[in-house]
Amino acid sequence: MAPSSLPVGPDESGPIPELSAADGPVDEAATRTGSGVDFATLPDQVRTRLAELGAEAVGALPKVDVPQQLRAVARFAPAKRARLGGSAIIACLRDVVGFRTAVVEWFRENRPASLDLGGDDPVAVAAAAVLLGEESAVHYLELVSRRASDISLRAERDMAVAKLRKAEAELDRMRGLAAESTGLADRVREEGEAELERLRKRLREQGVRLREAKDAAAAAQAEAERLRAEVGVELAALAEQRDRERERAEIERARAARAEADAEIARQSAREARQADEVRLALLVDTLDGAVTGLRRELALGGGGPRPADLVRGATAAQGVVGRVEDPAALDRLLALPAVHLVVDGYNVTKTGYPELSLADQRDRLIRQLASLSARTSAEVTLVFDGAGVVAVPVAAPRGVRVLFSDPGVLADDVIKALVTAEPEGRPVVVVTSDRAVADAVRRRGAHPVPSAVLLARLGRI
Repeated sequence: MAPSSLPVGPDESGPIPELSAADGPVDEAATRTGSGVDFATLPDQVRTRLAELGAEAVGALPKVDVPQQLRAVARFAPAKRARLGGSAIIACLRDVVGFRTAVVEWFRENRPASLDLGGDDPVAVAAAAVLLGEESAVHYLELVSRRASDISLRAERDMAVAKLRKAEAELDRMRGLAAESTGLADRVREEGEAELERLRKRLREQGVRLREAKDAAAAAQAEAERLRAEVGVELAALAEQRDRERERAEIERARAARAEADAEIARQSAREARQADEVRLALLVDTLDGAVTGLRRELALGGGGPRPADLVRGATAAQGVVGRVEDPAALDRLLALPAVHLVVDGYNVTKTGYPELSLADQRDRLIRQLASLSARTSAEVTLVFDGAGVVAVPVAAPRGVRVLFSDPGVLADDVIKALVTAEPEGRPVVVVTSDRAVADAVRRRGAHPVPSAVLLARLGRI
């Protein structure tokens, strides 16, 4: 590159010595550290120019030449790279020799004019010298700093001159106002003396009137004191009466509030008593129904032979139906029956309620909930799981819950049916399952099938 000279600023006393960049290899120029440039003290204009150069190159460099900390910046829009990632770009130009070398090589191949040390813009020349690692970069930076300082000083000088001129104009205006004020003061003083004499005359006239007014004011004040005393007595009586009325109102409000609270308590007690009566009546009816059914079966009442209606052809008799349990309240009524036995299809319930858990966690959660339910209802609880795939069977279940695992080759459904069949006739048995086949089978055996969702809703209240 041919040597060239920088232009001389308007306040420079002599020409700048000719400074040139070596035409050696890119790596040698980019890794030079002998320039003595301190990146921490770079002028703001040079830092901005370096950030712009780095931002322009980083978007076009291969990914391998871009430091890790600048790869996110390289994805920014060109207009945002220098503004948002300027500090990171300058830090990499300072610390990462390979990146600085890649930037210099890219500009030499694509924007050689950006590295021209003979340009007219001292900021661009200084930035290029810093990027190339030129020893003359220090002198270029000093030139940029001096020019920036000169511009700042000239601006301060111009501002000071403008302030001085404004102050001089203000001083002239104030002098004129002072002269006008002096004449105005003299005129006002003369008019004031005349007015003072006139006022003195009026003051003497008013003196007599003032004495008369004072006498009248004294009489009026005495009358006002008398009236104030009378009004004070009346106000005190009214205040006392107001306080008594307020106290009575507070007492009435308190009585009304107590009456309303008593009425609400009475209404709540009536509702609770009615609900308790309904529950007791339903339990009594269920108990009587179970007892009558068991007694009828024990005594074999009703005849064992077919009746005429059973011999009609062309129709099939419906299976016996036990009342459906569709809500937790109905389940509570069943669990309140004497000596009730609750049989639960374990995995059918857990996979309906919390399938996201592992099988072991499903078992543990359901066992804990059924233990709480057993403690509250005193019902006998038997929980049945399929034994296939069970790695470890719990050593002991919580108190009040019997946990059974089906033997190899035996389904939990068959165990549930066997449990229902083993119970004596007349004992209330509740089977929780959403398996249609199991529900139909236990219903035919006189048990009460309950959907898994109903039990889950009931357990949710514990």
